[in-house]
Amino acid sequence: GLIYDRNGNLLVGNKVILTVTLTRQVAKTDPWIIPKLAATLSITPQQVSAALTNPNYSIYKPVPVEFNVPRSVAMLIEEQSSNFPGVQVTLTTERYYPNGNMLAQMLGHTGQITGAEMTSPTYQGYAPDAIIGQAGIEESFNSVLEGQNGTTTYEVNALNQVVKTLAVKPAIPGNDLVLPIDLGLQNTLDTALANQINALHSSVDPTTGIHPPATSGAAVVMDVTNGDILAMSSYPSYDPSLWVGGISESNYLNIESPTNGTPALDRVIQGEYTPGSTFKLATATAALNTGLISPYTNINDPGYFQIPGNCSGKCRFHNAGNEALGSLNIIKALAASDDVFFYTLGYQFYAKAGQYGSTPIQDMANKYGFGEITGISLPGEQSGRVDSLATREALYKAAPKAFNPPGWYTGDNIEMAFGQGETVITPLQLADAYATFANGGTRFAPKIAAAAVTPNGVLAKSYPSVVKDRVPLPSSTRGPMLTGFEEAISAPFGTVGATGAFNGFPSSFPLAGKTGTAQTNHVEPDALLVVFGPANTPKYVVAVVIDQGGYGAQADSPVVKAVFNYLISHTIGPIVLPKAST
Repeated sequence: GLIYDRNGNLLVGNKVILTVTLTRQVAKTDPWIIPKLAATLSITPQQVSAALTNPNYSIYKPVPVEFNVPRSVAMLIEEQSSNFPGVQVTLTTERYYPNGNMLAQMLGHTGQITGAEMTSPTYQGYAPDAIIGQAGIEESFNSVLEGQNGTTTYEVNALNQVVKTLAVKPAIPGNDLVLPIDLGLQNTLDTALANQINALHSSVDPTTGIHPPATSGAAVVMDVTNGDILAMSSYPSYDPSLWVGGISESNYLNIESPTNGTPALDRVIQGEYTPGSTFKLATATAALNTGLISPYTNINDPGYFQIPGNCSGKCRFHNAGNEALGSLNIIKALAASDDVFFYTLGYQFYAKAGQYGSTPIQDMANKYGFGEITGISLPGEQSGRVDSLATREALYKAAPKAFNPPGWYTGDNIEMAFGQGETVITPLQLADAYATFANGGTRFAPKIAAAAVTPNGVLAKSYPSVVKDRVPLPSSTRGPMLTGFEEAISAPFGTVGATGAFNGFPSSFPLAGKTGTAQTNHVEPDALLVVFGPANTPKYVVAVVIDQGGYGAQADSPVVKAVFNYLISHTIGPIVLPKAST
């Protein structure tokens, strides 16, 4: 079947190609045909022989030797058929991708079934030469897209030579699949992310004084009201047509090479990043919901937090920029991303574990979906993890040489509270968590398929939104937090507002969000930014992560702004079902 976006734009299609086949019997009796055919097709005799000995091809059918043969070559073979015994030119189909490298990782690719897959119950009864989905949407929805194979029953003699055809059962075409993706928005996201990463290479981070390496990035746009994925981008990307007809070894190594940025990696669901201050969503919610603080609680920020009493090891924690913001409440603490405020919350939760339990922040993070897969219908999604004693014990058990012996102390709880330590999340988890807050507490499984449609244009199946969890967000919690997220974008003391990145943005479409600057083993931090809007009636959330991009407010804002400019000027309409396939 074909794959469409929400507006009926083709994302993955099929095209008719010319395929040259050769029967094994003729190749055995007239072996001279092998080098002759190879020369005609501009391939080696070894390639022809390899096809003939491929056990995945039926012994009763001609063997495909070369796909997508130029028409001039096909005509030569047909016109001189007497010189090419056992050779036929047939019409077959193969996948094609009309939008180049757009959505390459998410859409995935097809390929010939492997020996290991043949033994799986999932593929019981499949022919050895079956083409199946091997990654992405193609893999997840293989059973929807593939249809049913046709069969031909032959009568053969003792030499396994076909004598006659006994019966033919025609194949049944697969269904088409409609995604909630908006192609125009997707193009905007891809372009903005790639342009910004390239622009960062020639900029200078005013904090570190270096050119950000900005090695890679990921971004995703969701509808907060139902979990629809409207666009998702992983950079660098590649041309998925490389897989058509079988990928070459050199191309495979290129798209899997870390030196090239591992273009095959879908960073939206497989990239795991330290969340930095974006994790304060969980800490703030836990503190307000449990009553550790109220919206009116003020905490003094002298520029650092000192662990009280006797302390060994790291006992003083400074703000990232060494600023001192004085007395502030949860609203300003979120807007200005004040670390001392959240150091204090981490300390208080640790000191009052008898009252609030040992993992109140982690428990709330889990409610938001951190530390578990989101449930998106794509293979290979990573779960991330939320730092805790149990997490450290598991890490140490799995890799004792890579991690320190597990322990959990005051400083660990402080670091976890503001998104450092061993916590890692995916960009999709980040978007889903803030979508949950934006819509009032309903966490949806991100939805990547809208409907399956028969080739006759009849709806075969709808894919409803799935609720994974609900986060309690009373007005006493959500109200001040929302104000803090709004002021982070618009107030002069907000992390984004201070940069002027959204100056001139329409006041009729207010935005709210949170920056994150994740300190890693690199000189330049990872840059995170998640923004939702309109803040008063949220509809969309955008999450952007740039690896070694610097500071979230400066590095990611141009991408987010480009997306919201598109959303303001373009209506995301209802799902359009394709008409009958031709």
